Amino acid sequence: MKMVADFMVEVPLIRQDDTVTRARQILRDDLFREIYIHDGKKKLLGYIDISDVLQIRSTKSNVTVEGFMKEPATVLENTTIEQAVQSIREFRTDSAAVTDERRYIIGGVIISDLFPIIITRHELRGFAGDYMTKKVVSCAPEDPVQKVYNLIIESGFSAFPVIKKGVCLGIISRRDLLKAGRVRSVLENHTSIPIETLMTKTVISVSPDDAVQSAAALMVRYDISRVPVLESTRVVGILDRHDVMKALVLV
Repeated sequence: MKMVADFMVEVPLIRQDDTVTRARQILRDDLFREIYIHDGKKKLLGYIDISDVLQIRSTKSNVTVEGFMKEPATVLENTTIEQAVQSIREFRTDSAAVTDERRYIIGGVIISDLFPIIITRHELRGFAGDYMTKKVVSCAPEDPVQKVYNLIIESGFSAFPVIKKGVCLGIISRRDLLKAGRVRSVLENHTSIPIETLMTKTVISVSPDDAVQSAAALMVRYDISRVPVLESTRVVGILDRHDVMKALVLV
C-alpha cells in the first residue's frame, strides 16, 4: 500500500520572524500555494498561503508572517494517503506538512500528487451538479492581468473562467502567469496586459449531469485543478478538486 512517504516532496519553508514580503517572493515564483512556518529549527508552527501574502502590496515591509499564521494540515510519513487526503480535505489546503511525532518538518504532500491515486482507489458518488460551486468567480477577456491576483486574494482560488456575454472563452490561472514569466512584472509594475493574451483558450468543461468520477478523470488527464460546469455555453458552476473530494467515499 502506498504511504505518505512515497509521495513526500520538498516544500517551501520560512521562519516565523521572516517578513511577508519574503514569503511573497517565494510563493509568487512557485506553483505552491502554501509555505510552512517553523521556529528556526524546523519545528512546525503554522502556514501562510498566497492569498495572505498578496495582501501586502509594498515591495518593502517589516510585517512578519507570524501575524498571518494559520494551523496547517499535518500527517506523519508512515500514515496512509487516505489520512493525508482527509487532513487536506478538512483544512481545505493544497498540501499537508509531513512531520515526525515531535512536529518537526520532514517534507510535504500535495493534493495534485495524491488526487490521481485516491480517485482510482475509492468510489466517487454523485454528479457534478451535486458538488459544484454555483457562485462562480470569473473575469472578462479585457480585464487586466492584475485582476487575477485581486481575485486570488478575494476568493482564495487560483484559476478563473474568462466569460464574455455569458460564454466561457477560456481559463486564466496563476499557472498561466508563471508560464508566461509575468508574475513579477504584474505584482511590481501593475501591468495592464489583458487577460485574453495569456488565458488558456481550450476549455475543459463538464455538464451538471456528468458523473463526478468523469469530472475527476478529466482533471487528472489534463492536469487541471478546476473545471467550469456548462449548460450549453453558459457557465452554471465550477468544480475543483476539493469539491470532488466531498464526493469521495473513504472507508
